Amino acid sequence: MNKIGNKIAWFLFAFLAIGVSLYPILYGYLAYIDVEEALRSRKTAELLADVFWNTGFYTHISFGGLALLVGWVQFSKRFRNANLKRHRLIGKIYMIAVGISGLAGLYIAFYATGGVIAKLGFGSLAVIWLYTTFKGYQTIRNGDIQKHEIYMIYSYAACFAAVTLRIWLPMLSTAFGGFIPAYRIVAWLCWVPNMIFAYFWVRRKSLATV
Repeated sequence: MNKIGNKIAWFLFAFLAIGVSLYPILYGYLAYIDVEEALRSRKTAELLADVFWNTGFYTHISFGGLALLVGWVQFSKRFRNANLKRHRLIGKIYMIAVGISGLAGLYIAFYATGGVIAKLGFGSLAVIWLYTTFKGYQTIRNGDIQKHEIYMIYSYAACFAAVTLRIWLPMLSTAFGGFIPAYRIVAWLCWVPNMIFAYFWVRRKSLATV
């Protein structure tokens, strides 16, 4: 039963990661039709006309989607053992994507809807995502596979916030009767529980603490 449960959990994990990672493609297509119509209710006209914000926004969701799409497969021990070269290649793609998306995300966090609470939430997420990914790179360069694994678990937990945000936001918007209060909460709720889960996962796997 435990094996069946693990397979179901793995399937949901992969399904959600792939499904949400493809969201930027659809969003990008719709954006060509009418960007302002999609964002008008949440962003000012001045911000929508800002080339830097638009560049940061589309860079963030595009490369973030790429990181989400390729990152989940790295957790398959069978895949790692059978395809070490591919594991390394995908790891490089993931880290580059995180670096680009994370920096763009940190920039657009300053313009997050919902005021200081939302800005701090998404800004903290971007910093943690960048930091854990950098440490993952640093530790594998130093040959410390165990710590590399730990940092990459935390990194993808931060990356998976893209999924949990889309799960929580509709429910919270309904519960609170509005987008703004829900968005302030989800700015933290989309990633803090993920990091807590990652912490206990690391402990369960009996990996060294960092």
